[in-house]
Amino acid sequence: MQPQSDSVSDLFEQTEIDVPFPLVPEESAAFLNEKEEFDYRSRREKFAKWLLREGKDTRDKDGYTEDTAKKTCYRVAFFERYVWSQRNEYVPVMDTADADEFIERVAYSDYSQSHKHALLHCIKRYFKWRHHEYGGNLWNPDRSFNVSNTQQPQDHLTKKERHQIRQAALQYGTIPSYSTVKCKPERRERLKPFVAEKANKSTDALGVDDWKETPSWKYTSLVWSSLDAGFRPAEVEKAKVEWVDVDNAVLRIPKSESTKNEENWNVSIRADTAEALENWIHERSHYPKYDDTDLLWLTDHGNPYGNRQLGRLIRTLCDRAGIEYKNRKMSWYSIRHSVGTYMTREEDLAATKQQLRHKRAETTMKYDQAPPEDRRSALDKMG
Repeated sequence: MQPQSDSVSDLFEQTEIDVPFPLVPEESAAFLNEKEEFDYRSRREKFAKWLLREGKDTRDKDGYTEDTAKKTCYRVAFFERYVWSQRNEYVPVMDTADADEFIERVAYSDYSQSHKHALLHCIKRYFKWRHHEYGGNLWNPDRSFNVSNTQQPQDHLTKKERHQIRQAALQYGTIPSYSTVKCKPERRERLKPFVAEKANKSTDALGVDDWKETPSWKYTSLVWSSLDAGFRPAEVEKAKVEWVDVDNAVLRIPKSESTKNEENWNVSIRADTAEALENWIHERSHYPKYDDTDLLWLTDHGNPYGNRQLGRLIRTLCDRAGIEYKNRKMSWYSIRHSVGTYMTREEDLAATKQQLRHKRAETTMKYDQAPPEDRRSALDKMG
């Protein structure tokens, strides 16, 4: 038997955690002087690292995902700012009376039930941390906010709208114009071979007109991948080139990079989506901003995509496709919910669970809401 290659240093590396999001929100920093911000940042860092390392299950040392830890920290900061404003001073440690007062205010606010529920549970995590690390009191609120996990997903794209969004994404996006890159020699020279390839000319023969309206595959590949894989915003943010298996039309998401961090996922994509990704990866190699990263997509400013940018993108595509969303809650999750809804209709819950990378079958069950006509048709076929 070959000896294990593990070393003591590996154990230390596994326990060292970097917090991948800002510790002090700007709104909180505005309340604090220099020394108070120093103290607050130190406390926040300890809380964030605890969430990531073991916040979910302290016995098994099971932490929350980066996205959950980030949202928890930001929601707790909202709670803290409320206490500071009530007392008109920086308060380093919250107590359960503060939480009771805050959640009572929240209960009578105009926030949605889901947001109230999220605030309550994030504050419970804060007191769980204080209890585990410092022996503080746990918080057992009298209030609760019920949010059904099995409710039918709202505002998913219809089949017709999925086709419209796919077509809009095909026609959306161009490479940077010549006027954009002419004063940036590195960008211009790197992009020249790509423009020459599309214009079927040598780089020396290129003119300004050859740069006009040259289509880019970035948005097409991003949207088509999401229409197939039902990407969460956090998955668009984390997606890497190495996930893409063009030959087999599959996205291979390793456990270490999956949003729920539970297992490796092999996600099916359409053949034309795989081809769009191949085209984008080729185009992507001509942009200097991707030189030092394996991330599949970056914004025009060179940052990973987040909820705000993706929400703006889906609404832009809806506008171009003529899809009305004024009275709908249209977000990037509308794409994901459409995948779950129609994958269940066409296949079954097991296929949907695998395609959407659900940890729990109960999560997938919300897509098992076949309309009466579908169920009636099934009964007719059953005889």
